Amino acid sequence: MAKSKVYFTDFHTIAFGDSLPTKLKKLIKKAGIGDIDMNGKFVAIKMHFGELGNISYLRPNYAKAVADVVKELGGKPFLTDCNTMYPGSRKNALEHLECAWENGFTPLTVGCPVIIGDGLKGTDDIEVPVVGGEYVKSAKIGRAVMDADVFISLTHFKGHEMTGFGGAIKNIGMGCGSRAGKTEQHCSGKPHIDESLCRGCTRCQRECANGGLVFDKEARKMHVNQENCVGCGRCLGACNFDAISFDNNNANELLNCRMAEYTKAVVDGRPNFHISLIVDVSPNCDCHGENDVPILPNIGMFASFDPLALDQACVDACMKASPMPGSQLDRHMSEPHFHDHHDPFRNSTPESEWRSCLEHAEKIGLGSREYELIDCRQGH
Repeated sequence: MAKSKVYFTDFHTIAFGDSLPTKLKKLIKKAGIGDIDMNGKFVAIKMHFGELGNISYLRPNYAKAVADVVKELGGKPFLTDCNTMYPGSRKNALEHLECAWENGFTPLTVGCPVIIGDGLKGTDDIEVPVVGGEYVKSAKIGRAVMDADVFISLTHFKGHEMTGFGGAIKNIGMGCGSRAGKTEQHCSGKPHIDESLCRGCTRCQRECANGGLVFDKEARKMHVNQENCVGCGRCLGACNFDAISFDNNNANELLNCRMAEYTKAVVDGRPNFHISLIVDVSPNCDCHGENDVPILPNIGMFASFDPLALDQACVDACMKASPMPGSQLDRHMSEPHFHDHHDPFRNSTPESEWRSCLEHAEKIGLGSREYELIDCRQGH
């Protein structure tokens, strides 16, 4: 497969020069977004509106920049995301929209409608065949996402407690899955709780929407109800004491493979374009109701027609970056028995894993891991 082109610019601006949203517009135009016929077409812009309490998600200004370019090209853009399978502020369309509005995503601020892709209760989905799928034969995707003529992903590239990082493939594959689709992707892993490490704080239980965790008040210990648990991993990210781990050592790898196959279902057969911003690189997903000190510095904006090449370029850029002082990554690397994985995401969250996602994505023909990085900074 030929090398895919990935376009890059940084976050530097000069006095009376381009703003960051203007730089983003120029980048995606340079990357060829104008080659897509959008005239009169419905254009889905998939992004994450951020959980309430989290402020590391992408600012609405970036979404408006993309929507403005789509409108210049004659398209009819809308921002979209699907409902979550865990408790929080985005588990149904009403709360999801209110969360988006509170976090700044309104038709006035972004210049286009905001539509929740899988409907009121997360049940408005459509089964989409996965060509070449090994784990998923038909993916359950939010109907509004599939009804669009053109698909664009706008991704906040950051860390993730299970998949290592959250990039374009996670934004698309997991994000476009309906509630049933998200459950299917997570179905391989069930957690185990080490009672000797459990402090009985019950923080993990507040993250469980399915009755998968039961607290023993007398022993002050948490237990897993294996019948109710759906393997979403929210409890894993909520435990500050490393008391929770997955029984299936391959759970993350299987999640990654299904996520790649869901992504292929979303983009196959229609024009698609992808944007990732490495900024405010929090250690965990924007689904958390909080964010922490960034683990890496702000690196730049990337754009490509190939979501796999885009993820590969972004993770390669992160590999070259130095840890942010005082971050979770920096703290872990300073521990006495630290084992260096030579990977900022695994060094930040050792139980996470991301390579299987990119390997499987390439295997099923989602794109290419070989890419040409085109530097769009002034003077390059």
